[in-house]
Amino acid sequence: MISETEQKILDACDQIFPRVIDFTKAMVSEYGVLNQEAGVLDVVEREMADLKLPVTRVPIDEKRLGGHPLFAPVEWGYDKKYNLVSPINPGAKGRSLVLNGHLDVVPASPEGMWQRPPNEPWEKDGWLYGRGAGDMQSGVAAMIYAVHALAEAGVDIKSPLTIQAVVEEECTGNGALACLERGYDGDFVLIPEPFGPSLYAGQVGVLWFKVGIEGTPVHVLDTSAGDNAIQKLQLLIPFLEDLEAELNEKHRTPPYDRFDHPFNLNIGKIAGGNWASSVPSYAEMEGRIGFPPGMTANEIMQKVNDCIEAASARLPAFKDKKPKLRFHGFRSEGHLIDLKDPGIKMLSSCHHALLGAEPELFYATCTTDLRAFHFYNKTAGTCYGPVAKRIHGVDECVDIESIRHTLKTYALFISRWCDIGQS
Repeated sequence: MISETEQKILDACDQIFPRVIDFTKAMVSEYGVLNQEAGVLDVVEREMADLKLPVTRVPIDEKRLGGHPLFAPVEWGYDKKYNLVSPINPGAKGRSLVLNGHLDVVPASPEGMWQRPPNEPWEKDGWLYGRGAGDMQSGVAAMIYAVHALAEAGVDIKSPLTIQAVVEEECTGNGALACLERGYDGDFVLIPEPFGPSLYAGQVGVLWFKVGIEGTPVHVLDTSAGDNAIQKLQLLIPFLEDLEAELNEKHRTPPYDRFDHPFNLNIGKIAGGNWASSVPSYAEMEGRIGFPPGMTANEIMQKVNDCIEAASARLPAFKDKKPKLRFHGFRSEGHLIDLKDPGIKMLSSCHHALLGAEPELFYATCTTDLRAFHFYNKTAGTCYGPVAKRIHGVDECVDIESIRHTLKTYALFISRWCDIGQS
């Protein structure tokens, strides 16, 4: 059932929806890849100020966070990087709520594979295209404007609500961690990741790693006198694939036993050599491997280390020069959602009120910033957002009407979760 006040809020969502799309396009245009997030942060800060929302910059302070077990070590600095937080009614009575979304996007190269430049958003057949349109700037726009929809409908939010627009969800999770470490937490968190109108019920762990190997550079007039680092590096991949197979064969426990292959290895980047006519002296690859909920970050790091050590011991190519393994970025453990939590039940009721059916469960084979809330302070929450296609791929796009549904669901949830009154 939808009350009269709730209907006014939903009508306000329809009225402001064109602004949600414009806001999304403005964010997409900034192409906020790693360490180039300043432009999209400026767009969001201005938009929040225009909506009369309080805005606070929350830095990622490596000195404060460096010793925390959830902090992911990186190779870049944090001197000028920050997140945006809008604390509404801090310290007020009532159940508190956090709306969290990330602004950073993954690289779109090679851009020539796209129909149009990835930072020039365009619409076609009911879909909005552009890097970040789905993952997840449309969701960020929807959650921010969901708060504004209540104001447009003449409804005041009385209890604590915090909006978080963070960076580095795609590589470390340090942005969300910085907000939590500063005290911006709540009783429940909603994250509009682009997995559609379903209840996000669990996510796997994710570990990033680098492996480098030295070779012996020589002129190609006698390649046998050298030691090709690129070719040696490739010898390690089958051993990593064996680890991937082991994880999927021996650790695929419920609910991930419903997947044929939930824990995925990806060799995402390889670099090496400096001249086509010189045997390469160094090569490095960066990879990502998923692991099951219940396995710790230390356990999966040990497994990757053992894997590289086994290759070093067995292969003659590594007799004199051993591979060098490093861990950077994600070392994020997986977890399952408490589906009996009051917030989950209320989100289900909002979904049912708008669509007339119960939401389906979605178990992810990736990770989100939800992990920070779960492991930092056992904060309950889930992801619920628009429908997107080809995230991290070519011609990423998001279904426009699904953004509208996300906007309405979040506005309805806020009106039911928070204490409200007439303005």
